[in-house]
Amino acid sequence: MNVIWAPWRMAYIKRAGLSDGACIFCLPPEHMGPDRDRLVLYSDSAVLVMLNLYPYNNGHLLVAPRRHISALSEADSRERLALMDQAARATEILGAVMAPQGFNLGVNQGKVAGGSVEAHLHLHVTPRYLGDANYMTVFGRTRVISEHILTTFNQLVKPFNE
Repeated sequence: MNVIWAPWRMAYIKRAGLSDGACIFCLPPEHMGPDRDRLVLYSDSAVLVMLNLYPYNNGHLLVAPRRHISALSEADSRERLALMDQAARATEILGAVMAPQGFNLGVNQGKVAGGSVEAHLHLHVTPRYLGDANYMTVFGRTRVISEHILTTFNQLVKPFNE
């Protein structure tokens, strides 16, 4: 039997049966700034940056427009610029705080493309480290995340809001 500890997921599991179907990226209009409960590191009127609750690696971020749109082609020029600016800023902050050797940046648009939240456009910023695709991923089809997600949140929230 494989046992993988992910204690932060219990809150999600308990909420799962109570979900109102709300979009994880849709914040109330008046909400600006970080939100630890939602793992939002940064938000302004155009875009938000949040930690991925199911990361590929420590520091895996999601950058999304505030407006509920499903495709990049639906974003206006302000939203597209904000998405790219925050993705670039995310790589700078993650580079300084977590020192990865590289990054994967990507958009999975539509369910068949791997979009897990296909109704709301978002961009993934995933830090990559030498050896992060180890035997656990290859043979065990299991990812090992070495740091609690709230520890990562605490490391990143200040640089995102300076």
